[in-house]
Amino acid sequence: MTSQRVELDERLIVSWVKLTGTLKNTRITRGMIYNEAVVMMLAYYRYREDGVGLISFKEIVAETNMLKSLVNRTIDSLAAKGFLVKSDGEDKRTTFVKLVPEKLDAFLAVHEHSIALADSILEIIGPEDAETFIRIAEKVCSANPLKKTD
Repeated sequence: MTSQRVELDERLIVSWVKLTGTLKNTRITRGMIYNEAVVMMLAYYRYREDGVGLISFKEIVAETNMLKSLVNRTIDSLAAKGFLVKSDGEDKRTTFVKLVPEKLDAFLAVHEHSIALADSILEIIGPEDAETFIRIAEKVCSANPLKKTD
């Protein structure tokens, strides 16, 4: 590996650590545990698409890269708080959860903080760089570089 490549690798790691630290310390999910907010966001986006919000356990694991046991605990926690209910889906071999519409306002109050943070970032980097950031983040996530280093 060339020294230029190693330096670029190092700068990438430093930038990644700074960004994740900034986002973590900004408390993007005030009022809700981070993993709960992530699972709720997926159910909410599904709800916006179809008016039901039914999403499978497998989809949540795939979208979040969380351990299955963590997703299970998170779903149980959200169900206990009344945000989600376990539901039957077309495939009886997997667990499905569904957003509880009556709790939507409580989630949206938490989600509004995330939207405000995204809007602040958009003001800093502008729409073009935001689109570039989204494209790059989606590319990295779809390639799942962690699988290559495990």
